[in-house]
Amino acid sequence: MSISLWNYPTAMSCGVGALSQLPTTCESLGIKRPLLVTDPGIAQLPMTEQARSMCSHQGLAIALFSDVQGNPTGSNVEAGNKAFVDGNHDGVIALGGGSALDCAKAIALSARQDVSLWDFEDIGDNWTAADASKIAPVVALPTTAGTGSEVGRASVITNEDEKRKIIIFHPDMLPKQVILDPELTLGLPPHITAATGMDALSHSLEALCSPSYHPMAEGIAIEAFVW
Repeated sequence: MSISLWNYPTAMSCGVGALSQLPTTCESLGIKRPLLVTDPGIAQLPMTEQARSMCSHQGLAIALFSDVQGNPTGSNVEAGNKAFVDGNHDGVIALGGGSALDCAKAIALSARQDVSLWDFEDIGDNWTAADASKIAPVVALPTTAGTGSEVGRASVITNEDEKRKIIIFHPDMLPKQVILDPELTLGLPPHITAATGMDALSHSLEALCSPSYHPMAEGIAIEAFVW
């Protein structure tokens, strides 16, 4: 097993079999009672049980929350917050595509706050309303190549009452560790694999065409086209 380590800016472990690092990664972050957040489809795949078994074998009190729909809603986050608080969890494992990762990060941000999730909408300095000491650490395990949510400091959550998608932001929403194991992508349906590949391509095109020049982003975008 060959695992490479790099930061941009999130710490990442990359390579086949990297999932095996999940228990020790949680322990290094002080996570003893992780809440694994994913969607109903991923929850039924062997990778989810594998992640849970690894953590349980290491003595971590892991629990599963999978009430996450595509384009996650405020209700999904509220249900996740309840599961987090009721289970006395101290960290979040985010497993899945963009929807699961966005919901997981929103749960980690808001579960123990004294104000509403919507108070952290990405407007002005709203993010300062959060008590940073109450934000739970996140370990992200992406199963798709498209969204980039694992390296983002925001989540897109649908406010059902207002019928609009809202960007929730806080600098500390950035996962503390990303585990990039290509084997986690192999169990996805072909149409999901194709769609997320096009998503990754579109993100690269956006970065390359942006009027704001960023040499690292441009270089990564070009490499994505080549691959």
